[in-house]
Amino acid sequence: MKTVLFDLDGTLLPMDQDEFANGYFRFLVRKMEPYGYEGRALIKTVWGGTAAMVKNDGSRTNEEAFWRFFADTYGEDSLKDRALFEEFYATDFICAKDFCGFTPRATEAVRRAKELGGRAVLATNPIFPDTATRSRIDWAGLDPEDFELYTTYENIGWCKPNPEYFREIMRRLDLRPEDCIMVGNDADEDMAAEKTGMKVFLLTDCLINKSGADIDKWPHGGFGELIAFIESELGA
Repeated sequence: MKTVLFDLDGTLLPMDQDEFANGYFRFLVRKMEPYGYEGRALIKTVWGGTAAMVKNDGSRTNEEAFWRFFADTYGEDSLKDRALFEEFYATDFICAKDFCGFTPRATEAVRRAKELGGRAVLATNPIFPDTATRSRIDWAGLDPEDFELYTTYENIGWCKPNPEYFREIMRRLDLRPEDCIMVGNDADEDMAAEKTGMKVFLLTDCLINKSGADIDKWPHGGFGELIAFIESELGA
């Protein structure tokens, strides 16, 4: 049985990631400034916590890595404000949908893989909490139940492009790399799955290629090409 791992941001959920991040941070700053968090310093700290998650080595969850960085920056007493962040992701974060696009072909790609007997995993970089991840899944026109696993900062201790992120998914679901396909829009983060032996497909609708990689070395294209690739790999 083949398993298709789908990225979310820029893949199933079309977006310009810079536009999304800038908009999302505006809402976060608006929420937190009344509690004494200066905007620029807060954004810098969130990016620093994100870097700590990307560097995480699996010895703790990404959630723990983020909040350790946050407390090291603002002091241990700041951890009491975690509830404010949780409230933000349950309420104001929903407004960030305005900075995302939508395509029904995302739902088509996931459901086509499952119609052909495949398994679907949401391999979104786990830097957001579960609440925010479920919202973004909904914005893409999908349900968390469409996936056997979706990664969040609470449930894993690795990030892309670390190959251990993909290996951990395989360990949890008892998968072999030769039976997996990673689909994503980031030539560096998502195509890193190839290092584990997985097949890959680079979705170019919202392409990110910061390293200037030659994308012709991977199967690539829009959703039409992706669905045809899934069908060929899953034996339609």
